[in-house]
Amino acid sequence: MYARGMSQRDIADTIEDIYGFEISQETISNITDQVIETANEWQNRPLKKFYTFLFVDCLYVNIRKDMETKSCAVYVVLGYDVNGIKDILGIWIGEAEGKHYWMQIFDEIKNRGAEDILFISMDGVSGLEEGARSIFKDVTVQRCIGHLIRNSVRYIPSKDYKAFTAQLKKVYGAASLKAAEAEFERFRQAWNQYPGAVDVWNRNWTHVEQLYNYGSAVRKVMYTTKAIESVNSSFRKVTKKALFPVKTLS
Repeated sequence: MYARGMSQRDIADTIEDIYGFEISQETISNITDQVIETANEWQNRPLKKFYTFLFVDCLYVNIRKDMETKSCAVYVVLGYDVNGIKDILGIWIGEAEGKHYWMQIFDEIKNRGAEDILFISMDGVSGLEEGARSIFKDVTVQRCIGHLIRNSVRYIPSKDYKAFTAQLKKVYGAASLKAAEAEFERFRQAWNQYPGAVDVWNRNWTHVEQLYNYGSAVRKVMYTTKAIESVNSSFRKVTKKALFPVKTLS
C-alpha cells in the first residue's frame, strides 16, 4: 500500500505560499499521476538476492479511509546488502497485524528477488518473527536493543535515565557473553527497586545472549538502530501535518 497525500488544492496553496506563483489543478493532477506511477514501480522493483541485515520499524500516520480518520502503523523495512549499502525495501500500512500479515510482506520481498537474509532486527511486533521464519527459514531474528532500552526506561525516573542507560550499555556492549552475564547481574542488583524496568531485560535476555554468537562488528550493527530511526525521522517531517487517504497499489 502507498499513502497518497494532500489534495490538489492543498498542493496548489502550498506552492503559492512557498514559491509565490499559481499552478493549475490540472497540472498538479498530471504531475501526481506520474509520481504515483513512479511510486508503484518503486514499490514493486526487483530486489537483490542477498541482504545481511533487515531493520523493521514503524511510525504512525493519520490515515483517511471510508470517511474515517485513524492513526495507522506504517512499517518501513531497511536492508543492508553484502557491501553495507542501505536500501528501503518497501513501506507497508499495518492494518491487520499478525503472522499472516508478515508472511505476505516477506513473501513479497522474496518474490521480488531476495533469496536469503541473515538477520532481522525488530521491535516486539506481533507475528513478525513467525512470519519471517515461515519465508526465510534460517534467518536470525533479533529484538532491537534500542526499543528494549526505550521500553525499560519508562519505569525509571527521568533523573536516573543517564545512569540507567550507561549501566545497560555495559551489558549489551560487553566484550564477551561471560562479561555480559556478569554485567547483567550487577545491573539487576543495582536497579531492583524498578522491577518493571529489569523485567524487560529478563524477558528478552535470550536476544542479548544470541548477539554473542557473532563477532563484535555484527553485534554493533545489530544493536545500533540509528539508520532506520533516521529514515523514520525524515518521514515524520513530511507526514506530521498531513492527512493521508489510502490508495492501494496492486
